[in-house]
Amino acid sequence: MITPNHRFRRAAITALAVTLPVAFLAPASASTAAPGTAHQAAAVIPDPSANLDLGAPGQPESRTVTTLAPGLTRTSITRGIPNQDFFWTAEVAVPSTSPDPDAPASALSTRAQAQMVANKLNAAGAVARVERVLSPRLADAGGDLGYRVRAGHFAAKADGSATVAQIQAAGYKSSMIYTGWDGDDGSSENDRGPWKLEVLTIDPKQFRGDLTSSFGPDLENRETTSQLAAASGALAGTNGGYFVMDPAAGAQGDPAGAAVQDGKVLSEPVGDRPSLVIGAKNATSVQRLHWRGTVSTPGNPEALSLDGLNRVPGLIRNCGGPDDTPTNLPLHDFTCTDPDEIVAFTPEFGVSTPSGPGLEAVVDANGTVTALHHTRGTTVPADGHTLQAIGADVDKLAALAKPGSKLRIGTDLLNESGKTLKTGVTTDVVNGGPTLVQNGELHVTAKRDGMVRTGDNNSFFYGWVHKRNPRTIAGVDAQGRTMIVTADGRQTTSLGLSIKESADVARSLGMINAINLDGGGSTTMVQGGQVVNSPSDATGERPVGDALLVLPGRKD
Repeated sequence: MITPNHRFRRAAITALAVTLPVAFLAPASASTAAPGTAHQAAAVIPDPSANLDLGAPGQPESRTVTTLAPGLTRTSITRGIPNQDFFWTAEVAVPSTSPDPDAPASALSTRAQAQMVANKLNAAGAVARVERVLSPRLADAGGDLGYRVRAGHFAAKADGSATVAQIQAAGYKSSMIYTGWDGDDGSSENDRGPWKLEVLTIDPKQFRGDLTSSFGPDLENRETTSQLAAASGALAGTNGGYFVMDPAAGAQGDPAGAAVQDGKVLSEPVGDRPSLVIGAKNATSVQRLHWRGTVSTPGNPEALSLDGLNRVPGLIRNCGGPDDTPTNLPLHDFTCTDPDEIVAFTPEFGVSTPSGPGLEAVVDANGTVTALHHTRGTTVPADGHTLQAIGADVDKLAALAKPGSKLRIGTDLLNESGKTLKTGVTTDVVNGGPTLVQNGELHVTAKRDGMVRTGDNNSFFYGWVHKRNPRTIAGVDAQGRTMIVTADGRQTTSLGLSIKESADVARSLGMINAINLDGGGSTTMVQGGQVVNSPSDATGERPVGDALLVLPGRKD
């Protein structure tokens, strides 16, 4: 049983930034439905003058608009046609030339190394080729990524099994790839798709409901987007921000970046990566946030620094904090470590805080230290906190947190100007990255937001940024409307988007500021309790850390 954690709020509906042409937001053929009901547009609406900037120009594109409530629409977009030029091929993991014997193989390498591998495979009977990979230029990354090795040309994935076996017998790892998933620079000029996207658009001037985020009954357990939507009675929803999936990286479900729920800060940012901020007066915005976490005693100007909030001490998913190893900069899908940390916990974390060696102080709703435990793992008091310390920070916390003493715990989010983000009961924050569109212009900050790794031959960038994947996008248009977009991917019937294509789509939909949210198997859109897109995981809809939900009404 999932218990909704959202409190209906006064003056809440925030705009989801998706800019669709007005003709698609309110088509003449679509009548207005009563709140809470859906009305299907009378027909699929083609409009060549307002097509997506995606693939080759002139591709067929259709849009079907469903009005979920006044000011709230879902637009289903299908673009392109099946492309007979695409095929399945075996991609080879090229061994590293690093002197480190544990250095992993990678999809990309130098031309000389790729050719050497291709020659060995050809000698073993696998018809291999070397391909140069050029990636579209972004604001701070892209260009020449290196060389890949591929073998075979197959109509179906299963047809390549013998070639994969040959490659493995020669001592290399290999996987089947559909060439329609490539995001190579220049490929879009002849690319015919197909693509399938869903767009939620909220017009705050008309919609009288509530846009919010939800993580379910606690942070450390995951639920599917459809479960979270059903628990809150949402009209519609999508998956939200990045979160921990692997227990080795922390507590599953914990936001891997900034999170605010009903005005309460629940997770610290990753460096200053961008987030979608939902506020009062029907406003949403994209903001780069960082934070200031402190623990102090009244009247004492000296304060201890908090390293984190509601996460396992010592494990920092996506990095981006002071003293993180190997970097204090954002590093996506990577878990940094820090042996000396103080982390605060709120009741929203879960039934019990993470267990292990260290020190844990229990702080009640009045700020009084009620207990001091010399191992970690306890219940957080209602409206209170606990503070966990590990390593050298155990003695620091012990010196400050005496039973019966008063503590002040600060968890302020700061904007780019260093000013505190003002939060109230209408404030939610969902983490994301990279930035896609800024002030109406393409501005993809893949390197700044941690999607570029050194020492891996650009392989992470190649798979995560360059290649087409399922994506979830959020942003705001010039009229203050908010949009959330899902693009299916990793399928032959819907190719997905590269990060550059995600930015192109966001801008062609009219967004003036937009960010990428969690994608891949997490990408899900729900309407009326039903999943309306096609999630890519073989097991079906993926449990996620949080969701963006559009609720039918607010409590005044």
